[in-house]
Amino acid sequence: MGKTTGPAGLKLNYKRTALIGFAFFGILLLWQVYDSWCPTFLTDIFARRMYNMSSAELKAGSPDKILNVQWLVGIIMACDNLAALILLPIFGNLSDKTKTPIGKRMPYILVGTFVSAVAFPFVPLFFHYNNIVGMVIMMGIVLIFMMMYRNPAVALMPDITPKPLRAKANGIINIMGYFGGAFATVLGIFLVLSKYINAKDADRQLWMIELPFIIASILMIISALVLFATIKENKLEAELKDELELGEKMAAIETPVDDDKPMSPANKRMLWAILAAEFFWFMSDNALQTFLGNYIIYYLEAKSSAHSILTIIGGVGSVIGFIIAGSIADKIGRKWTIASGLMLTLGGLVLMTIIRPSATVDADGIHHAFPVLMYAVGAIRGFGMALVHNCSFPMVVELCSSKKIGRFTGFYYAASMSAQTVTPILLGIVFYNSGIWNVLPVYSSIMLVISFVIFTMLVKNIKASKVANVKGLEALGEDD
Repeated sequence: MGKTTGPAGLKLNYKRTALIGFAFFGILLLWQVYDSWCPTFLTDIFARRMYNMSSAELKAGSPDKILNVQWLVGIIMACDNLAALILLPIFGNLSDKTKTPIGKRMPYILVGTFVSAVAFPFVPLFFHYNNIVGMVIMMGIVLIFMMMYRNPAVALMPDITPKPLRAKANGIINIMGYFGGAFATVLGIFLVLSKYINAKDADRQLWMIELPFIIASILMIISALVLFATIKENKLEAELKDELELGEKMAAIETPVDDDKPMSPANKRMLWAILAAEFFWFMSDNALQTFLGNYIIYYLEAKSSAHSILTIIGGVGSVIGFIIAGSIADKIGRKWTIASGLMLTLGGLVLMTIIRPSATVDADGIHHAFPVLMYAVGAIRGFGMALVHNCSFPMVVELCSSKKIGRFTGFYYAASMSAQTVTPILLGIVFYNSGIWNVLPVYSSIMLVISFVIFTMLVKNIKASKVANVKGLEALGEDD
């Protein structure tokens, strides 16, 4: 791309940004399979150890005991996030300082992808054979190497995207990620986890739970290879040097970034406020991600395929949000775009609090239909949180230079992973003491309100200088 001479010269290369998105495709593909299946694996295996009964048998005879094991599920899921909390900043800092012929991020992306992809199918294998130690060890290996992969993969976009264009670029990256998540969700519709869980031991077939993990691993490797073949880090950073420098001058921050000086008090206040608000919205969001599958199977008593359909509807809402979030931010600023997303999500969660199991009786007995209103909750939540996630990460990396993007990406993920470490344990304890499944949306709503108050009161709305966004075929950019 040619040398820029002013703000009008900045344009987003959609083709290149979409190719970078293959990294996020692999991340959300694995995450969706992991979050949809692993909490239920843990619930079933703990039920067997504590009560010598499967979770299906407990659900039929003593459903309250299913709630009693959720605190253990929460601890295991939180330990994974605790490892991420420690490792993400480490790998972010390391990748900032790494120099290799294939770039500073790519070595971590490739190694992390291949090791986690190899380990991932062993999680359901150990579960099937009721080996909790082996399953948890494999979950840990997957998480450790995904952390090696995740921070550098996410930092790759701001590495080669000027600051004013990062909100729109982040939307494209996230849409690519949601394609990965959607693919995993479609697998969940056809390979119904609840059918496996509710089957007698002799009728449980390994392939039903193994296949989605194998497919996810294969697609992760393919996505990493596509990224490696098409994105040449060192070449792109050299070609985009002038554009990146111009983007620094147009950043939406109170005081300019200077690597030779300490971070300014104004920028430091902005960073801490964003991270604090982020902590609480992830407390809310991760509570749903961790326990929604169990909520549907054990409280609403619907098939797990309903969870997959709900996830797809939420994903469609998210994609719409990611498409328009950058344009909304151009008009009202990133602060109020995020605040709007938080309020929309809160509205969806309030709706969720009034939804109850829906039972119908026919000649074959009692059946529990999935409440239609839950689909509205999924769509609203997906759209609202897309506005939040689309603008929040660019706000954090806006506050640093290109030399520290990995470190600041680590800050962003430290806040999110701290929340994801605390919230499964805290909510698991709440479940145990209350004995009420419907506390889930109430808990998530409270966390979201705290986040909204912190964000709107402490974060300033600073708009970046306007850039001319090209349209049509030119928006695809030039081949690199």
